[in-house]
Amino acid sequence: MPVQAPPAAARPRGWRATVGAYVALTKPRIIELLLVTTVPTMVLAARGLPSLALVAVTLVGGALAAGSANVLNCYLDRDIDAMMHRTRRRPTVTGAVSPRATLVFGVVLGVVALAMLWFAVNPISAMFAAGAIAIYVVGYTMLLKRRTSQNIVWGGAAGCMPVLIGWSAVTGGVSWSALLLFGVVFFWTPPHYWPLSMKFRADYQAAGVPMLPVVRRDAQVAAQMVGYALAMVACSLLLAPVAGMTWVYAVAAAALGLWFLGSCLSLLRQARDPEHHKVRAMRVFHHSITYLTLLSVAVVVDVFLPL
Repeated sequence: MPVQAPPAAARPRGWRATVGAYVALTKPRIIELLLVTTVPTMVLAARGLPSLALVAVTLVGGALAAGSANVLNCYLDRDIDAMMHRTRRRPTVTGAVSPRATLVFGVVLGVVALAMLWFAVNPISAMFAAGAIAIYVVGYTMLLKRRTSQNIVWGGAAGCMPVLIGWSAVTGGVSWSALLLFGVVFFWTPPHYWPLSMKFRADYQAAGVPMLPVVRRDAQVAAQMVGYALAMVACSLLLAPVAGMTWVYAVAAAALGLWFLGSCLSLLRQARDPEHHKVRAMRVFHHSITYLTLLSVAVVVDVFLPL
């Protein structure tokens, strides 16, 4: 479905509006969530506080890489974004930023991010960042999103890359601990994103995007969420012995895991109850953000306990 050019009035007026439009293309809230896992990962890898300069350049490089992927996603999805209530105000849809400018902006962000990570951190971190951009833009946006209900599962691997970027920034490589942290975020992604897809099911249907809640009943989606949550909790608990964490982290990981798993099970019970007319999926969405944030805090606290 072609996107019609918006009226001139839709374009930003003044430098503040222009800057705001470009910032909106990067999806700052998503970037914030991705970076929540980067600093705790670096702290765990260093077994203490890494160089503040290293943390700063890694965070900036990672944010620019994520922003690049998000901008390119806006460029490629501007046709379906115009059909969805949730995304129809994005600058690429309203005309605040032209498609050409969006493409150039996304590419420039990516080049700057990779150059920064390559020269100021190390080539391995830069390659992980490049992999994240490729997975999200090519794997998820171009190949999976419009073709399979498992799009967010495999495309969500891009959101796990900040863990590997942060770990390799400190150590110059990866380890089993880093892979377990990767697993936590990987298995966390479906029960985090599918509740949002439940809420905006009509949007995805109108755009022809086969998100799992569009092609499966709520009970089936919730059942899969429980399965992914169990795998997520398993990875978080395995991290304790593999990374040499104390009982403090182990207890926190177990308590947080049970709490979030209980939230998913509650959604499953609601979906299976024929008399329950409203499934509160967004509660799980918000709980997922709280879970990942508090688990990251637990990692940092555990590392600094001996001090």
